[in-house]
Amino acid sequence: MKRAEQLLNDYKESEALRLYEQVLTDSPENYTALCKASFLHARIGDRFLDETRKLEHFSKAKAYALQAYELQPEDAEANYAMAVALGAQAMVAGPKERLAGIHQMKSFVDAALADNSQHAGAWHILGRWYFKMANLNFAEKAATKMFFGGVCGEATNESAAEAIEKAIAYEPNNIQYYYDLACVYKEMKNTAACTSTLQKALTLTLETKEELELSRRCSIMLQQQQKI
Repeated sequence: MKRAEQLLNDYKESEALRLYEQVLTDSPENYTALCKASFLHARIGDRFLDETRKLEHFSKAKAYALQAYELQPEDAEANYAMAVALGAQAMVAGPKERLAGIHQMKSFVDAALADNSQHAGAWHILGRWYFKMANLNFAEKAATKMFFGGVCGEATNESAAEAIEKAIAYEPNNIQYYYDLACVYKEMKNTAACTSTLQKALTLTLETKEELELSRRCSIMLQQQQKI
């Protein structure tokens, strides 16, 4: 477990995942290993372009999250793992299944924050959830009304921005949060807030290829905003 945590801290996620799964072979109810393995499968699966490989990882992410949730249904990490896994699966599902997955996420995010109000990852997912629900297209709104009784009234771009701002407050070095917040402000046409967020993002110390790619996107968006 210590070695896996060290690998995770060193951004060697595939190696860390292998060790967490080794732990689970010997100790299938190791709660921390279940949560970590779930999260890592979701992250690693997201990098594949091939949908079959994505689904393999996302299915494992959900299976581990469910096991963790069964062990500790009120704990923030299990609920966060469930929300991440459901969100990942939703992105590669058909329209109806995607909306169902997005709706299911909300209760797990709420439960995570009820247990730990300073959980940066849960605030980030909540912000993304608000943003998605606030900007559904016409067909998605119609399907949401038909299958789920309508769009959540609290889902606005403003509530999305507030949630992601809280994520940044609790984890100020995560460039993904800044990029997503900038996208919300861009949608709101709040150029000043968008520009300020992007400028802060570009001051962060970066370690991974994903972070460097997000920094590149932030730089392009900032140039676009400065022309407005």
